[in-house]
Amino acid sequence: MSDEIKRVKRELKFKGKIIDFYQDTMEINGDHTVIWDFIKHKGAAAVVPVTDEGKILMVRQYRNALERYTLEIPAGALDTADEPGITCASRELEEETGYRSENLEWLINLRTTVAFCNEKIEVFVAKNLIPSRQHLDEDEFIDLGAYTMEELKEKIYSGEIEDAKTVSALLAYEVKYCK
Repeated sequence: MSDEIKRVKRELKFKGKIIDFYQDTMEINGDHTVIWDFIKHKGAAAVVPVTDEGKILMVRQYRNALERYTLEIPAGALDTADEPGITCASRELEEETGYRSENLEWLINLRTTVAFCNEKIEVFVAKNLIPSRQHLDEDEFIDLGAYTMEELKEKIYSGEIEDAKTVSALLAYEVKYCK
């Protein structure tokens, strides 16, 4: 293993709406250089919304990268890199599900793809849901459903749910809350 790795240059290759793509020139042990890709993301937050009956609200939406619909927990990007995750999670809960909660509890932090991206997702659990209304972004088309944890585990283990934040959050929720 290398004792010393340092970045000697970071070059912006593409600035996008959600991500910025860089190429980093890295020096390894002072004797050779390599080029590593780096994707900068301002961060995100997600929420596991739990109804009074113990069901979990999930959103079904089209994901361009996969060219299909996915079933996920509500989530979204931070408005700014310094926005508190709980603020974003609360906003996304209401925007995507039409419910709000004054009882969000931190569950876990996730790093989505540590090999080349710095994205961090803070995940919260929302209970005592209060009916409100959806405030979908102009490019969001979401179907809402309520599922038991058993139904969701079946969907995870059958491969229907593959989204890493959703799988991680649901299984963490089960371990922490479904004893």
